[in-house]
Amino acid sequence: MPVDTTVRPANGPVQRADRALAPDLTRGAMLLIIALANAAGVAFAGEPGLPSDPQGAERGLTFLLFELAHARGYPVFAFMFGYGMVQLARRQDTLGSSPRQVRALLLRRGFWLTVLGFAHAALLYYGDFLGAYGIVCVAVTLTLLRRGDRFHRIVLVIWALSLLELLVLGGIVVHRVLTGSGDAPLPVGHVDSLATASYADSIAARLAEWPAHTLSTLPFVVIAWLGMWAARRRVLERPGAHRTLLVRTAVAGIGIALVGALPAALVGAGWLGVDASTARLALLLHGGSGMFAGPGYVAVFGLLAARVTRPDGPVVRGLAALGRRSLSGYLFQSVAWLVLLLPFTLDLAGRGAGAPTAVVVLVAAGVWLASVLIALRLDARDRPGPAETVLRRLTYGAAARRRRRSHGRAA
Repeated sequence: MPVDTTVRPANGPVQRADRALAPDLTRGAMLLIIALANAAGVAFAGEPGLPSDPQGAERGLTFLLFELAHARGYPVFAFMFGYGMVQLARRQDTLGSSPRQVRALLLRRGFWLTVLGFAHAALLYYGDFLGAYGIVCVAVTLTLLRRGDRFHRIVLVIWALSLLELLVLGGIVVHRVLTGSGDAPLPVGHVDSLATASYADSIAARLAEWPAHTLSTLPFVVIAWLGMWAARRRVLERPGAHRTLLVRTAVAGIGIALVGALPAALVGAGWLGVDASTARLALLLHGGSGMFAGPGYVAVFGLLAARVTRPDGPVVRGLAALGRRSLSGYLFQSVAWLVLLLPFTLDLAGRGAGAPTAVVVLVAAGVWLASVLIALRLDARDRPGPAETVLRRLTYGAAARRRRRSHGRAA
């Protein structure tokens, strides 16, 4: 029998009418958490961002940042990245793309994400995740994407083992806190590129920092894999049908993240004294528990999406509009930190009158709100974000341009 060997072009990007609300709502809201964590890191030139001697209200704000923001935002986007990969592949399958075409499409996407990540780190911000997303995209496409349900259940075992390890570490930290004492600070890593005297010096420092930072973030593939597992069950497309799973995940994920962050949050705020060894373990516990915030936060917004009765309401519409343009929103934040917070630019946190952490929080919230308003303006004109436009053109090529032209004629 004859075999059709025609190579069909990959179909274009997903259209607005085809998108589920929960993923966009999650991305839009969680960019506020990303803003708070990254703004603090930039202002205090550390990872995580921590004032050296918090006093008064700064202590409470530092405590909340460690509980809710530091190492709690990126796991959400790692989860959503894995979820989105399955959605993209499924849509391409439905529209008739061959497995080879889908694989090529995802590999192109991964390559260009890595390139954009390098440019982002060189020009704007050392703490780039796009490069890691690109590398993970390539690795997952080659090793995980087309596996069966039985294979994907391995990720649940990995998460269970991670929780067991976390419980052991938590027990050690609690024991040391109860039996020891001291006044050691958290061993926050200093970031050279955030403390340079000029933009040129910051570029040189970021180019040196980016490879190590990217390699350190690659283990989030385990979080992305859990997102893939959830996407295969369409958990966020049908949140009402998965309410029990979402409730349990929200309670467990956020509960583990809050409890695991507690020792580091208390030490960072100056409310708990420990020795240097215990401080290191507390920070390790903080980071390890943060991965559970990813599915926890996602589950919360999945439950909220299931209860939304007015998707055109201003809050939901604004969050979803930013969520559809989350890449642009993320890069917009990096531009803002460069202009507003670095020592050789406006350095707004440095001029905070007695409460720089409060200034950082206000700047972060203001930048995020500005990104929401910009996204709403773009949404009213039915235009994607600029970064999404670039990535789609690089990934889809001519197919995306044809899709936009036909969409314009239909309108």
